Amino acid sequence: MATSKLLYFSISWTMVQFSSLFEGLSKSVSSKARNTKNDKGRGAVESLEDEARKNHLILRCPGVTTARSNGTASVFSKKGEKGINQDCLSVWKEFGCQQDMTFCGIFDGHGPVGHFVSKYVSKLLPSLLLRNWQEILAVHPLELDLDAELNQLTKDAQEFHIWKQTYLRTCSVIDQQLKCHPRVDSFDSGTTALAIVRQGELLTVANVGDSRAVLAKTGENGNLVSVQLTTDLKPNLPQEEERIVLSRGRVFCSHDEPGVFRLWQPNKAAPGLSLSRAFGDHCMKDFGLISEPQVTQRRLTNGDQFAILATDGVWDVISNEEAVQIVSSAPTREKSAKRLVKYASHAWKSKRPGIAVDDISAICMYFHSSSTSHDVVSSAKIGHKKL
Repeated sequence: MATSKLLYFSISWTMVQFSSLFEGLSKSVSSKARNTKNDKGRGAVESLEDEARKNHLILRCPGVTTARSNGTASVFSKKGEKGINQDCLSVWKEFGCQQDMTFCGIFDGHGPVGHFVSKYVSKLLPSLLLRNWQEILAVHPLELDLDAELNQLTKDAQEFHIWKQTYLRTCSVIDQQLKCHPRVDSFDSGTTALAIVRQGELLTVANVGDSRAVLAKTGENGNLVSVQLTTDLKPNLPQEEERIVLSRGRVFCSHDEPGVFRLWQPNKAAPGLSLSRAFGDHCMKDFGLISEPQVTQRRLTNGDQFAILATDGVWDVISNEEAVQIVSSAPTREKSAKRLVKYASHAWKSKRPGIAVDDISAICMYFHSSSTSHDVVSSAKIGHKKL
């Protein structure tokens, strides 16, 4: 109880400090100086991104699988039966030239030009996130004695607050830029976004929409167990529906889609969105749809093995536990994401006959070196039926 109170005080004091510092900075810097600083920051991040791309540290797709990330992540995307693949994936190893940082993001577009929206957001979000993080960190540096356990808790709380503010600012800017973009019409098209930044042993997870992140860890009995890191942000979740109703939006299932809750405009039958948060879809932003991410943090333990980031094309037909088993039984890390996507594609045909297969994409993000992880996962007992 005492530790809980101290942690709460640390978080509150951190938020007060950060708010005061940021407000003071905003008042003291002129508009011209801010623009100059932003241009310099943008140029620096673009240089880092170019260098990372040259060194094959950045992976992007859809429709491609690759093992160039040197064992950090496996990615794969497969087009469904609804037209062009609207999913995008992004992995940036040594994020921002920080050897202990990795960015992973997965984006599921929807609507007439959803593939353009997801591509735009997937390219912009990592670099803008990095720039905003550097700017906020410069205003509020971390200066703590890490020998004390309490200070470690305080540092984690401070880092979480900084990352949360970074994600909030980044997502807000991206959605505004989309609204004004001259070539990407996001009025009735949009995308989800699920991103994980690993910084040392800390994971910061940000979710906009209904893609999902699941972590695999070794349980007390040696079994690999799944831990869901995100919430599928659907319109019928109580806190989401409350916001939508207050904004004059409606939440209900249509007769031809029983069990599928959608967000609807007050007086129109279309479009109806099966999620409550997204980039774009500006025709719905006045009726409860938001682009604000849900941000959480987790400190990794030795038992944490890998995380799966996947679009709803996976989770509509594969359970968390099944996904962990499928990935852990892959012959190599490089083949793990493709294996999961392949199983999901087959599951669509058997579990949802007559329904067009969705685009299916996944990232498998590993936390330990290849040899160590392989030994641990191979010796772990999977506590459910073999697929």
